[in-house]
Amino acid sequence: MQLSVIILNYNVRYFLEQCLFSVQRALEGIDGEIIVIDNASSDDSCDMVKAKFPQVKLIENTANLGFPKGNNRGVAKAKGDYICILNPDTVVAEDTFVKILNSQLSTLNSQLGIIGCKLIDGSGNFLPECKRGVPTPWVALTKMFGLYKISNYFGRYYAQHLTENETGKVPILVGAFMWMPRKLYLEVGGFDEDCFMYSDDIDLSYTVVKLGKSNYYFHETSVIHYKGESTVRDGTYRKRFQQAMQFFYKKHFKKSWFFDGMMYVGSFVFSLLKKHEQKQTVRTIDEYVVFSKGDFQFNVSQKTVYYSSFNQFKSEPSKNREIIFDTTTFSFAEIITFMEQNKNQNLSFKNYIVSSNYVIGSNHSTDKGQIIML
Repeated sequence: MQLSVIILNYNVRYFLEQCLFSVQRALEGIDGEIIVIDNASSDDSCDMVKAKFPQVKLIENTANLGFPKGNNRGVAKAKGDYICILNPDTVVAEDTFVKILNSQLSTLNSQLGIIGCKLIDGSGNFLPECKRGVPTPWVALTKMFGLYKISNYFGRYYAQHLTENETGKVPILVGAFMWMPRKLYLEVGGFDEDCFMYSDDIDLSYTVVKLGKSNYYFHETSVIHYKGESTVRDGTYRKRFQQAMQFFYKKHFKKSWFFDGMMYVGSFVFSLLKKHEQKQTVRTIDEYVVFSKGDFQFNVSQKTVYYSSFNQFKSEPSKNREIIFDTTTFSFAEIITFMEQNKNQNLSFKNYIVSSNYVIGSNHSTDKGQIIML
């Protein structure tokens, strides 16, 4: 078997359904499997998987075991030569997996570490955290104080030696999409289960680098990551985030009272900033634009126009418009390309998922997603 896609789910039933829909398409022509691990969701995620995706291997945990332990349980059941750790709040293009399998990176063999790809948010904007440097104390401070915005000299946190459209080596990749040889994952012991969440991807990336392998950012495919759908940035979030940062630094860096104090203050400030980032953007929609080659009807009171081709679309910056994509007649690859090409034009984007008759998306990387049942 070539590839095992590992998806850890927690209370994001509708995002999971969309994700599985996209992964199914991307695995066509590949000898692969999908493994979903559910961390004791209180919604009907498991019932949905059983009913709509019976070929998916489903592991139902009776408690929320955290990100590392949940993924480790999934990989233990995997059979693929490669694994792809994938968040449930993502959408992959139909050619995402094929492009990586056919890339020169797949020929690196014993030197290959982890591969990450270009991530965009629900509004089509590039997510810089998909390629990062090792967050040493100095690098962490340049991030917390925004120095990376001033000059690439301070740009190690977001690996700014590479642009978003360049493939190359980077030390740290994000857990929303991590592709690697299964035997390497098992060799390093997978995600460290002493870390409940938040620094687990940094730790795994850095552990692989310390083993002498090379991690790569691969720019030739884009994946939507809606971000934070199963995370509420409350007091528990701040506590776990601080614990995660302390875990990483204590594990990999020399300890001292000054360093520990600086990291405690830094992680506290950083977690507060993250908390205040989360918001719900309210948009007044002047017009809906529906792309469909079929008979899909989006019944809303506002003006709605229907196009069967992306070539029919014309930019109108004076209008706030929401784009609805019929995913039964347009590929996810086409949708992702359109989003990237038309971002920042007073547009928001939603996907229509026919299997449960809803539209889904988010307006900003810091937004909770929106689900509209039809």
